[in-house]
Amino acid sequence: MSRTVLRRVGVEDVAQLRRDPLQPRALSVAAEIVEKVRAGGFEAALAEGRRLGDLSEGAVPVHDVAACAAAWEGLERGQRELLARTAERIRRFAEAQRDAVRGLSVQVPGGWAGHEVVPVESAGCYAPGGRFPLPSSVLMTAVTARVAGVERVWVASPKPSPVTLAACAVARADGLLALGGAHAVALLAFGGGPVPRCDVVVGPGNSYVTAAKFLVSGHAGIDMLAGPSELVVVADGTADPDVIAMDLLAQAEHDPEALPVLVALDAGTADAVDAALQAALGSLETSATAGRAVENGFCVVAETLAQAARVCNALAPEHLQLSLADADSLRPLLRHYGALFLGAGACEVLGDYGMGPNHVLPTGGAARHVGGLSVMSFLRLRTWLRIEDVGDADEVLADAAELAGLEGLCAHRLAARIRRRDRGA
Repeated sequence: MSRTVLRRVGVEDVAQLRRDPLQPRALSVAAEIVEKVRAGGFEAALAEGRRLGDLSEGAVPVHDVAACAAAWEGLERGQRELLARTAERIRRFAEAQRDAVRGLSVQVPGGWAGHEVVPVESAGCYAPGGRFPLPSSVLMTAVTARVAGVERVWVASPKPSPVTLAACAVARADGLLALGGAHAVALLAFGGGPVPRCDVVVGPGNSYVTAAKFLVSGHAGIDMLAGPSELVVVADGTADPDVIAMDLLAQAEHDPEALPVLVALDAGTADAVDAALQAALGSLETSATAGRAVENGFCVVAETLAQAARVCNALAPEHLQLSLADADSLRPLLRHYGALFLGAGACEVLGDYGMGPNHVLPTGGAARHVGGLSVMSFLRLRTWLRIEDVGDADEVLADAAELAGLEGLCAHRLAARIRRRDRGA
C-alpha cells in the first residue's frame, strides 16, 4: 500500500495517539514573539509580520471600515449574495443561542439574587489566511460576536483577499489587521496603534496561533485551544467509500498537521476507503498538503459500536461524523466531541460553510472540557444580590459569622455580626 494511506492501529492504542493541544516547539517560538509584541506594541507586531512574510513592501497593515466596504462593492453580485446568505444562516443560529441565555432572579432570605448576561466590550477574531483565505472564519467569529452584542469587533487575517475584506463588511467588523500568527494574537490581546486591546481573542489557527492564545489567556479571554483541524469518521458498510475519502481529505487539505481518522466497523470498509483515498489523492489539487496530513492520520477497525465509541471518546475529536445506517444508535455512547454530524447527508463541510453551528471548535482533546465557539464565548454572567429585609436574612448572617470564625477571618465575622447588631441582635 502507498504510504499516504491511513495506517491501521488497534483500538487499545488510540488513547496514546490523542494529540497535545500545545506543541512544545510552537509554545517556545510563540512565547518569544508574544513578549516582543507586548513590549513593543504595534511596531513590533509589524516587524514580526515583515519578518515572517505577512507584509510585503508597501502593504497596508490595517484595513478600516471604508476599505472593507470598498472590497464588498468590488465583488461580483454572486459572491456578495453568497457571503450574505452564509452570514444570515450563522446569524440566525447565533440569535437562537442568545435567546436561550437569559438573566434570572431568585428569591433568597431577605431579598433577591440573580445574574445578568452581558457581552464583553471588545473582541479580536482571528481568521487563518496563510495557505488559503478563509472568509468563512471571519463570518463565524465576527457575526457571532455582533449577535452577542460586542461593541468593538476586530479581525486579524494575514494577506487578506478581497473576499476576506468583504466578509468583514458583511460581519460589520470595525477593522482588519493584516497579520497572522502569534504576533497578530498578541496585538489583539495587548492592543497597539489603531488596534484596541481586546477583552477576548477567538478563532482557529495553526499550532503557533494556538500557543499564542494560551500565552495571552491571562490578559484576555480566549474561546478555546483550536489548532490544526481534526475529523473522525465512523463508517459502516452502507457508507460510500468515495464520499468518506473526500470528507477525510476535506479536512486534510487544511494543514499538513491536520488529523483525518477513520473508524471502520469492518475491514472491508477500511480497505475500500483506502483505495478511494489513493485514487482521490492522485488528482486532488491540494494533494501536497492533504497527503502529508493523511500520513498523520490513522484507521481503526472496530468490531462493535461500543468499541467505536471507545475510540471516539478517547480522541475527543474536533469533528465527529457518523456515516452509519443508524447513526442514532451510536450517539448515546458518545461523550466528547466538538461538533457531531449525524448520517451521510450531514457532512462536516456543511459545518465549515455556514449551515448555522459554528466551525470554530476545540482540538487536541480539549472537547473533553470545552465546547465550540458560540455567543456564550462573548458573554459574561454577572451575579447580583439585594437584601431588602435584614431580619429575614438573620439565619444567613449568623451562619456567615460562624463560618468566618471557623476560618479565622475576624473582619468577615464582624461584617456579618454588625448587621445583626444594627437590629439589636
